[in-house]
Amino acid sequence: MARSRKTDEAAVEKVDGDSAPNAVWFKPVMVGFMLLGLAWILVFYITGMQYPIPGLQSWNLLIGLGIALIGFLMTTRWR
Repeated sequence: MARSRKTDEAAVEKVDGDSAPNAVWFKPVMVGFMLLGLAWILVFYITGMQYPIPGLQSWNLLIGLGIALIGFLMTTRWR
């Protein structure tokens, strides 16, 4: 019986690659990008559309959305 148990355990394969869990840093970075993008947009609207970078004017909104989008795209790879 012990012999068959060993062969059954050896037949189980470990799957590496896509189904492996994410690194420890992945979730905080993902949430950080989403919060940073939100903070960027909030600062833009609260300061009367002047900051975080005064010379860019309305492009600040696109930058904030882009940063948040990076975080949301990371959610598709989260396991």
